[in-house]
Amino acid sequence: MSDTIVLAYSGGLDTSAAVKWLQEERDYEVVCLLADLGNVGDLEGAERRAGEAGAKEFAVVDAREDFLRYFAFPALAANAVYEGAYPLATALGRPLIAKLLVDKARETGAAAVAHGCTGKGNDQVRFDVALRALAPDLAIVGTARENEWTRDEALAYCRQHGISVESGEASPFSVDENMWGRAIEAGVLEDPWLVPPEDAYAWTQPLDATPAEPATVELRFEHGVPVALDGEALAPVPLVERLNEIAGAHGVGRIDMVENRLVGIKSREVYEAPAAVALLAAHRKLETLTLSKQQQRMKERIAQDYADLVYEGLWFSAHHQDLAAYVHSTQRHVTGEVRLRFWRGHAEAVGVASDASLYHFELATYGSDDAFDQQAALGFIKLWGLPLEVQARQQLLRESPDPLRLAAPGEE
Repeated sequence: MSDTIVLAYSGGLDTSAAVKWLQEERDYEVVCLLADLGNVGDLEGAERRAGEAGAKEFAVVDAREDFLRYFAFPALAANAVYEGAYPLATALGRPLIAKLLVDKARETGAAAVAHGCTGKGNDQVRFDVALRALAPDLAIVGTARENEWTRDEALAYCRQHGISVESGEASPFSVDENMWGRAIEAGVLEDPWLVPPEDAYAWTQPLDATPAEPATVELRFEHGVPVALDGEALAPVPLVERLNEIAGAHGVGRIDMVENRLVGIKSREVYEAPAAVALLAAHRKLETLTLSKQQQRMKERIAQDYADLVYEGLWFSAHHQDLAAYVHSTQRHVTGEVRLRFWRGHAEAVGVASDASLYHFELATYGSDDAFDQQAALGFIKLWGLPLEVQARQQLLRESPDPLRLAAPGEE
C-alpha cells in the first residue's frame, strides 16, 4: 500500500500543522494540494510553510474558472441561497476541492486524502461525502477532527517544528474565502448579541464610508449565465472580480446570520459576498421577465432544495443531477440585460430588458396603445369563479349568511 497522502492545503495554521502531524502520527509522506478558488493571498508563504513542515510535494491548481463556471454559476441559475441569506460560497467550493484531491491521489498513487476540518463543522461532511462518492477506495483523514487541537496548541506545535505561522496570530477570526464569498467566524463573532467589528470585513465598506452617490452597472446574461458587464464581454473570473470590487465599495454583500449547521447546532456566521449578492438580484429580476408564472413558482420551491443539498454536501448526488437538469432547462430563455444600482449596502435591479421577454407593453398599458380585450374578462371571471359560486350557494351560505363568519370558521 502507498504511504502517500494528499492533503487539502491552505497554507494556514491548521493545515500547516497537519503536514507535520500526518508524518509524525500517521507515517505518511504528504503531498500538499492548494486549490486556488480565489483564496490564495500568500502563495510564496504557503509554499514555504509546506517545505518547513516537510511536505513531499507542493502543488497548486488554478481552479477559479472551473469553480465559477461549474459550481457557482449553476447555483446562481437555481437562485440557491441557504436559509434566505447565505450564497453558499464555501459549500460550493468543497466538492471541487474534493474532486481535485481525488485527481491528485490518482496521479501520485496515494491511498489516502486528508483535510483540516474540525469535527463540529459542516465542511468535514462536505469533504467526506464528496470523496466517498468520487473515490470510495481512498482512506480519509480529518486531521483537526482527530487531534482536536485548540488554536494555541496548533501554534505551539508549529513553533516546535520550525513552521513559521506566527502571522496567523494577528487575526482573531477564522476565515475561509473564494471568489464567490468570504466566511468569517470565531472570536467575538461567536456572541450573536455583539455587532461584528469592522476588522472582520475585508471586501466591503461600512455604510458611513461608502460613496455619497450610487453606482449603476449593466449586466448581460445569456441562458442564465452572466457574460458581460457594462457592455464589455468578460470571462467569469474578471467579471466576478470587478463586481466584487464595485459592489463591495458600496457596502453590498454583508451577511450576518444565525444558521442551522448540518451537524445539528446553531452557529453565528458572518459573510461577505458582494458579487454573489449582486448577481443573484440581477438574475432574479431577469427571470421575472422571461419565465412563466408556473416556472417561477416551481423554481422558488426547487431553490430551497438546491441550497440544502449544496449546504449538506450532496453535490455529487443523483438528486442534484435531477434538480440541475430542470434548472438548466428553465434557463434557455433567460437572456437579456439588467441594470443594477449599488448604494448604501443595497443592490437593486432598476431596469431589465430581454428579446425573450414575456412582458408586452400593449397588454400591460392603460394608455391609448392598450390591446387587451377587457370584455373578455367577463367570461373569464364567470368561469373562474363558478366553482366558488356553486359551493357558496350549496354549502357555505347555508351554514351562515354572515360573510364575516365565512372568513372566521369555528367561531360560535
